[in-house]
Amino acid sequence: MGAKPPLSPLAPTGFPDLPEIAGVSFATTAAGVRYKDRTDVMLAHLAPGTAVAGVFTRSATRSAAVLDCQDKIGGAPEGGAAILVNSGNANAFTGRRGADSVSAVTRAVAETLGIPAARVFSSSTGVIGEPLPHDRITACLDDLKASLSPHAIETAAHAIMTTDTFPKGSGTTITVDEQTVHIAGIAKGSGMIAPDMATMLVYIFTDAAIEQDILQDMVSALNRTTFNCITVDSDTSTSDTLLVAATGASGIRVTETNVGFMEGLRRVMLDLAHQVVRDGEGATKFVEVSVTGGASDAEAHIHAKSIANSPLIKTAVAGEDPNWGRVVMAVGKSGARADRDRLSIWFGDLEVAREGFVSPDYDEAKAAAYMKNQDIVIHVDLGLGGGTARVWTCDLTHGYIDINADYRS
Repeated sequence: MGAKPPLSPLAPTGFPDLPEIAGVSFATTAAGVRYKDRTDVMLAHLAPGTAVAGVFTRSATRSAAVLDCQDKIGGAPEGGAAILVNSGNANAFTGRRGADSVSAVTRAVAETLGIPAARVFSSSTGVIGEPLPHDRITACLDDLKASLSPHAIETAAHAIMTTDTFPKGSGTTITVDEQTVHIAGIAKGSGMIAPDMATMLVYIFTDAAIEQDILQDMVSALNRTTFNCITVDSDTSTSDTLLVAATGASGIRVTETNVGFMEGLRRVMLDLAHQVVRDGEGATKFVEVSVTGGASDAEAHIHAKSIANSPLIKTAVAGEDPNWGRVVMAVGKSGARADRDRLSIWFGDLEVAREGFVSPDYDEAKAAAYMKNQDIVIHVDLGLGGGTARVWTCDLTHGYIDINADYRS
């Protein structure tokens, strides 16, 4: 993808004004990993004592960087830490060479910043199956160190983009024990989005002081209802990585009992997840799929993902066609429990089907008018129990084909 894709019609008006996080600084450069003169490397330098938690793709073909990060998560937060991300090359399906590249990059970052190599976390995103030209990255490390700034999070968000049409950022300021705590994060993702225990690439930072095991439990729990509830195309990446770093620079201690902090972190994670969907490759519609009445939450989630991933539903949404029969199809094929004669369906507030048959109040013209909205809600009640789920997706247009048909050219 040498040419820059057009801005998504679902894009926000601009990059948000994020709170500065004490204890973290950023730098970016154009290393020429794949394209000349494109900003493609991001370095985040973290203060000594920073706790780092993460969740990662469960793909059986996950990248060398993911495997390295998984080995390092949970280590003692001694000394400084760093996150190094490159775009343009995923360093996945590269065998021993991939692991050697990760080792070369992380060792060089450690030496440049004077931190333990076990505290350097790396990520790579882009084309699969091509060796990473890591020497281009290591050659830039002195310049990256010299340009580190606590104000450069927006440029960091740009550096990690691939087919993204806009940089993704989110942040919040919350009160903990009458003191202020900040959270800010960035993400990349546009296609190959159907996370499995993690997401795309996401980096979130807070100045709160949190023990690593507590932070890990928070991130794992919140991930289940945020990033693991989005899908663009049903494809799980080899490189999905979510890292959350708590620098402790505020001196304000947060534990698992702090509901306010958990809610603030949840909002940031969900906002970033939604932005990824709004930047889905070729997307013109943002779709929420809400399922109630499931035999369990887990089964409701299966139904919701079946609806959200259906190419027939996604193309109907693109064509603004209120074809509720395709929803019936997606529920029936999901593999979770369903009863045809208890199934009811709504598009927004419009009931289109009730307990196994078309609703007596169904109005095709009103339903067609509703489908012209940019934001669409499909609600299904299964009538079986108390299980609920919400999943977010986008429509499927020819733009998705255009982007992915020549991704490597």
